[in-house]
Amino acid sequence: MAQKAIREADGKKMLARLLGEYNDEKYVEDRFISVGPDTKLAALAKEYPWLKETNVVVKPDQVIKRRGKNNLLLLDADWEKAQDWIAERINKEITVGNVTGILEYFIVEPFIPHADADEYYVAITSVREGDNILFYHEGGVNVGDVDEKAKKMLVPVGSFPTADEIEKELLGQVPAKDRALIAGFTEALFKLYADCHFTFLEINPLVVVGDRTFVLDLAAKLDNTAEYLCGDKWGDMEFPSPFGRVLSKDEEYIEDLDTKTGSSLKLTILNPKGRVWTMVAGGGASVIYADTITDLGYMDEMANYGEYSGDPNEEFTYKYARTVLDCMTREPDPRGKFLLIGGGIANFTDVANTFKGIIRALKEYQQKLIDGKVKIFVRRGGPNYKEGLKQMKELGQSLGVPIEVYGPETHMTKIVTLALKESK
Repeated sequence: MAQKAIREADGKKMLARLLGEYNDEKYVEDRFISVGPDTKLAALAKEYPWLKETNVVVKPDQVIKRRGKNNLLLLDADWEKAQDWIAERINKEITVGNVTGILEYFIVEPFIPHADADEYYVAITSVREGDNILFYHEGGVNVGDVDEKAKKMLVPVGSFPTADEIEKELLGQVPAKDRALIAGFTEALFKLYADCHFTFLEINPLVVVGDRTFVLDLAAKLDNTAEYLCGDKWGDMEFPSPFGRVLSKDEEYIEDLDTKTGSSLKLTILNPKGRVWTMVAGGGASVIYADTITDLGYMDEMANYGEYSGDPNEEFTYKYARTVLDCMTREPDPRGKFLLIGGGIANFTDVANTFKGIIRALKEYQQKLIDGKVKIFVRRGGPNYKEGLKQMKELGQSLGVPIEVYGPETHMTKIVTLALKESK
């Protein structure tokens, strides 16, 4: 499964278009406009007459957090002022936190006058046991630690809570006049979440004014491997890169592979000339390896970050490994390079099977690995790990490339220390 963030405008349009399918209520009106680099601002008022009839809110729509606190939010402006505000910022480079990128996409929507007391927080998140619905009666920009504050309702896989159940379990602190409306909205929202394979959906705030609901801010992720199941409901969906990140061709290739398997394949190139490369099994293990390399003082030499996990088959593992090796051997370093093939003790991934794919790639890049003075360190455990390590050890004897092999008796990150000692 690959969790991919979507644009706020796309998420809101999905709610406006689909929520009514789940309980026949019109909870969200589609008054959301996506503005991109090619949008003709002056022509929008003809297509969307309401732009001249009401004041608007404008904000970047590029998966940027804390937009209000970074002066990236225009509130209660007429359309003329909104056009000027966008024109001053679009295609401009800005820095948010420690990330620099180009502003290209914005969302425009009506400004909804309301009181702070009208703001609520609702979110749905996927967990191992099912899905959690989180609700807090005091939403808004200062909501704080919702994991600590919010009431939670765990919905087991395959179950769907009713509005009555939601109201009883989550809405005790909501004014009586709003409870039925919010309960019905949340019931429909959960059905949409499950039906369209969301993995995360957060609305903050959800505003209730009279008998109407307004989704003022939304963040969402979809399981993009489910496109074949619900692509029709998604519509023309684009998965934007994180703000400030432009994917290389190799990263795009792995991202595309990731969409074609239920396993997880991730690759981020940090330093193409780096000497320390990793091919790590497991998301948690990849973090631990990166932290260990950094703690030992080699952050500047860390070339990539990523993972292969979820028991990818031999072919997918081969394509992933081939891509890493290709990136690694493009720019040789006279001092040599190090490849860490590591991971924890797998629960269900067939180590021998995934190693077959890696071994195929290593054989293909044999001469480049020799020319690049590459040394390989392997540590793995799990189903069929003995056979996998045996195959890797035998390869080291015939490949002409130094390969050191370790099993679960060796600490998971010990190979990092072994490799970096040799780098001095």
